Amino acid sequence: MTKRVNHFETIPGLIKTLSDASIAGEKTSIDPLTRCLIEIRASQLNGCAFCVDMHSKQAKIRGERELRLYHVAIWRESPLFNAKEKAALALTEALTQIGPEGIDDELYRSVSEHFSDEEISEITFLIGLINMWNRLGVLSRTEPGSQDAVFGLNKAGLS
Repeated sequence: MTKRVNHFETIPGLIKTLSDASIAGEKTSIDPLTRCLIEIRASQLNGCAFCVDMHSKQAKIRGERELRLYHVAIWRESPLFNAKEKAALALTEALTQIGPEGIDDELYRSVSEHFSDEEISEITFLIGLINMWNRLGVLSRTEPGSQDAVFGLNKAGLS
């Protein structure tokens, strides 16, 4: 396998800025488990194995049920997610895979039924953050689980 760039070594200042933004994202009004669902789904869509692994473990540590983690990929058909979570996941998919039509009014109405303008802005910020992390992870092919000890993810009990 070709050795890939380590962004933490090559652009430490920018990584710190992104990390600081992620820390700020933890302080939004969005429920921590919904935030995890957003991070997992965007990471699945982007093919970022490191982030799927990391955010699944974070969700488990925060109390997410394991079966719901398995159902994130099939959230539309799953009875395990409520309408508010489904709205957040729909927006996550739409903003992660923006098509030429952008975000249609039907989706926006659905999201605004469950979230305030401030919460919609916070979710949009969170989706943007995870998409940036995914792009860094996909290019560098960061190994899933390689930072578990650093981030305290060993306590998830998932291996």
